[in-house]
Amino acid sequence: MNQASNHESLFQKFVKMFKPSRTIPITPWRADSTWSLGSGKHHLQRIFILIFGLTLFGIGEAFLVVTGLGNSPWVVLSEGISLNSDFNIGQSTFLVSVAVLALWIPLKQMPGFGTVANIVVIATALELGLFIIPEVSNVFVKYFYVLVGIGLVGVGSALYITCGLGTGPRDGLMTGLHYKTGVRVGRVRLVIEVAALSVGAALGGSLGVGTALFALLIGQSVAISLGVVSRLTRR
Repeated sequence: MNQASNHESLFQKFVKMFKPSRTIPITPWRADSTWSLGSGKHHLQRIFILIFGLTLFGIGEAFLVVTGLGNSPWVVLSEGISLNSDFNIGQSTFLVSVAVLALWIPLKQMPGFGTVANIVVIATALELGLFIIPEVSNVFVKYFYVLVGIGLVGVGSALYITCGLGTGPRDGLMTGLHYKTGVRVGRVRLVIEVAALSVGAALGGSLGVGTALFALLIGQSVAISLGVVSRLTRR
């Protein structure tokens, strides 16, 4: 009876570990400001976690691209640009990020170190992922790739968000438009992503079931990852 109870307790702990978080946890490596890099005992840890998280994010995006089942909305746009130019997807992602960042100027948004790192690291990691991830033809493995990609983007997002070094260009555009217009964040995000997706699809970017699964699951992936980070940092 005690052994069964112990197993039940371990199972409950496992389930609780992956319970989604409703808030962004305050971690030991969280910066005091978006350009806080050179002071405090956690500054090296903070930078490592930021770069690691953004790298996971980019590689996760690459997993979706490799399947050919449909990319995340912004990568649909990047792929569409790459198909109509001499740029590869990584370079197109970099250019899209810079263009989105330029839209911060009239919105009076201020970038942080994490914003700049987001532009450079995700584009580089995406291209690296396309180089190292083997292509597959089995449809079940492709769906597995999609789920792995969504999971990595979720974990990567949770890690870089908890560094407190600034939002990525797309999230900054979303919050900037929200503050400027008063329209709800969810609606602003929907309009922005639909616009990026529509332009990308018109340019030939890959749109499909992978895109739908990403839209359906990415929020939960990020929330679960934030929950895991929160519980691990409490110990």
